[in-house]
Amino acid sequence: MLTDRYGLSLTTTSSAARDAYVAGCEAKLTAQPTALAAFDRAIAADPGFALAHAAKAHLLLERGDAAAARTSIATANSFAAGFSEREASHVAFFARLVAGDSAAALAALPAHLDAWPRDALVLGTTAFTNGLIGSSGRAGQKRRLLELLDRLAPHYGDDWWFAAHHGMALSENGQRAAARPRIDRSLAQNPKNPWAAHARAHLCYEAGEADAARAFLASWLVAYPRDGALYSHLSWHRALGELEAGDAATAARLFAEAFASDVHSGPPRGRVNDAVSFLWRWELAGHPRDTEAWRIMHDFANSAFPRAGVAFSDMHIALAQAVAGNAAALAARATQIGELAQTGRYPSGPCVPAVARGFAAFERGDFAAAIDALEPI
Repeated sequence: MLTDRYGLSLTTTSSAARDAYVAGCEAKLTAQPTALAAFDRAIAADPGFALAHAAKAHLLLERGDAAAARTSIATANSFAAGFSEREASHVAFFARLVAGDSAAALAALPAHLDAWPRDALVLGTTAFTNGLIGSSGRAGQKRRLLELLDRLAPHYGDDWWFAAHHGMALSENGQRAAARPRIDRSLAQNPKNPWAAHARAHLCYEAGEADAARAFLASWLVAYPRDGALYSHLSWHRALGELEAGDAATAARLFAEAFASDVHSGPPRGRVNDAVSFLWRWELAGHPRDTEAWRIMHDFANSAFPRAGVAFSDMHIALAQAVAGNAAALAARATQIGELAQTGRYPSGPCVPAVARGFAAFERGDFAAAIDALEPI
């Protein structure tokens, strides 16, 4: 039987389909723009290859095309009779994500990875900082992610893709001395891996190495495709370094050219998070408000995400609403969060509404109220 890069069996008899699927998985796991074309080649070689349809579905979802994602996952499920147990669990996991039920997907994650720890495509949905665990809003989510990756580490050995995420998780939990050699090893094995570049950018930021981050990213980004999913986010990281170094002109240029909402290479949530957080930090660094940029982000965020769903993004959307003075939208999102929390579908509970109240109080200059909102959390 044919297998993937991690030794997992695949229900296809076509070597061409397998080879294209493996190439697509590596491109997807490393945020390269060639993934979709590779999955399409796999499907062309074997139209009944369910895992290729499921991978395509999630990739389309990440790109914001929910309707096409639903079509692809339905096609994957139409071949259920030929699934192995692992493939059935794999497709069901991605079907939950495509259906918009990230809480159910997160709940299913541990059992699936216990049974098939080397299912990297499933692990890839949560291995990065703002994956399923990181964006859930759960208390202790950084520690929880590191515990998961620590447990899985023996199954991956010296794998460069895993090492980048493991190093990042160590860094995020304050274990920088342990993180650095893993990140460096990942980059040495595959210098083109954007997740390793991302991990190094975070490590430099946490270690106060702004100049090192600026130099590294300015050099590394030259060879990364402009339409790669992490290009804009890594440019955001570089812009933070430029802000810290006092080079406002370069930071502003990077925003306009690389990660403003109309040029962002990543998914819709990334377009919101990067632009909103940069505009806020720009002001905190002492620069004047870009009212038009804030208006654009407010309108895009409310159009793309009319309802609450993911805590990390909801905080950024609330900030855009607070800056816009849109009290009605802030109140509506808080109500939606409350409704989700009551049904167990919003793990952070009252945290995001409290942050939103803090943002709104800060905006109107009521700093005592901002402290009152933020201090308890």
